[in-house]
Amino acid sequence: MSEFVIETDPTPEQIQHLEDRLYEFNSQTTGITDGEGLAIFVRDEQGRVVAGIGGHTWGGCCEIKQFWVEEPRRRQGLGAKLLQAVEHEARRRNCKKITLTTHSFQAPEFYVRHGFSILAVVEDNPRGYQNLLLQKELETVERVTNGPSAAPSSAP
Repeated sequence: MSEFVIETDPTPEQIQHLEDRLYEFNSQTTGITDGEGLAIFVRDEQGRVVAGIGGHTWGGCCEIKQFWVEEPRRRQGLGAKLLQAVEHEARRRNCKKITLTTHSFQAPEFYVRHGFSILAVVEDNPRGYQNLLLQKELETVERVTNGPSAAPSSAP
């Protein structure tokens, strides 16, 4: 039997290996092979990352895994602009929804203000706080561009 090795600080390459194997399985099983990474960074004049969003799109869904804005730059609209940029790119990729998780001590109200709904809450994760799953339904570029389609009337 193979040996179990517990690592407290895995390398990005080790984590990427797991991500790649999961994507291979998921795409082979579902037949959905359009997965793409998605990251948007904001850099200051020295090229230092001061804000960013990371995640991916796959099968008509966009998942935000990381979203961070440097403390002195918060509450100035930068987070909202980043979120709008992700929404724009997700629509361009024909995603119908964005999902993310956040903790109760982070910014759940920010997401709700921007149209997200809370789907699930896990209590005491971490201890004394909540872990929340949120989702926002999107209109795709086609629906936004062409407007709502009118169904033909079937009235007698």
